[in-house]
Amino acid sequence: MSSYHCTSRDRRFLLLSLGIIVCLSVLGEESRAENKPAGPVFVDIPARGQVRFETTEKEGKVPARFHLAAHTFPFTCEFKRMSGPVRVYDVTFPSPVKTKVDENNTVHGHYYQPAGDGPFPACVCLHILGGGFELSEMSANSLARQGIAALTIKMPYYAQRRGEGINGRRRMISFVPEHTAEGMTQAVLDVRRAAAWLANRDEVNAQKLGVTGISLGGIMSALSSAAEPRFKKVAIYLGGGNLALGIWENPHPHAKQFRKQWLQNGGTYESFLKIMSPVDPHTYGHLLEDRDVLMVVAKHDEILPPKSSIALWESIGKKPELVWLDSGHITAAMYIFGETRRLTTFFSNWE
Repeated sequence: MSSYHCTSRDRRFLLLSLGIIVCLSVLGEESRAENKPAGPVFVDIPARGQVRFETTEKEGKVPARFHLAAHTFPFTCEFKRMSGPVRVYDVTFPSPVKTKVDENNTVHGHYYQPAGDGPFPACVCLHILGGGFELSEMSANSLARQGIAALTIKMPYYAQRRGEGINGRRRMISFVPEHTAEGMTQAVLDVRRAAAWLANRDEVNAQKLGVTGISLGGIMSALSSAAEPRFKKVAIYLGGGNLALGIWENPHPHAKQFRKQWLQNGGTYESFLKIMSPVDPHTYGHLLEDRDVLMVVAKHDEILPPKSSIALWESIGKKPELVWLDSGHITAAMYIFGETRRLTTFFSNWE
């Protein structure tokens, strides 16, 4: 866990990424809600509504901790702005998990809606550990400009989902392994509802859903797709598996600090592994063997070691497309132009 804490290198990565993002022409000029231009036709979305979560015939293969029975949940949707030819909405819906932190029980996201009637492929986009949402928002924006509806969501205890006072100290990924496992489980269930929200949109093709993310978002994309059979495409950026071993062997100071505290409190590697295995995408890699999976990893990754990525790739049957960037975890930002094109091409090709 501790090896995934936001560091100064994470912040440098965000600053570098933001500098590049500013230059991306795909972001264009944004108009506020009161200046909505005439022109492209969009499918209307109600301000409030209900979504029916339906299970598929593959629900029996979903790991027990990620099961959801058929149910209905409410949502809100508010138009916020235009981003070039794309409409951007604020979306909220309740988490399937009720925690002691009230703020954490509502999922917040942004829906990037392409112009036209569709039906469009659609994708859930997940953010990085440090809470910088610019990369996931940029991915969603770029996808929508290519005719792929995209929904970003904030994972547990991030942004608006963070409590106040003592409750505000809780984090999805922390030095407490049990809390991390709980947070990751809730995130997966939130993503399942996000998939249902997309599948219920009139302009979305419910048979063409996918998920993507970078770093922590990449890990959670792999884990969420194992739990959500409707995700047929999975793009994992800078993610991996066999997390317990990767954290236990990681030389990062935060990892060393965690191991020291864990051992001092009577923990062992085996007890740590027992907690983490149920939320490790490596545990469920075999469930992705029938999906279209793209993995993009860094040769010199200092956060998630390359062997972690290889472990996940092998657990999926060595079949996913595996792309190696000649970079570290942070400096992978140098490839953002090409990888944005690769991502949109991947989610555009449904042959």
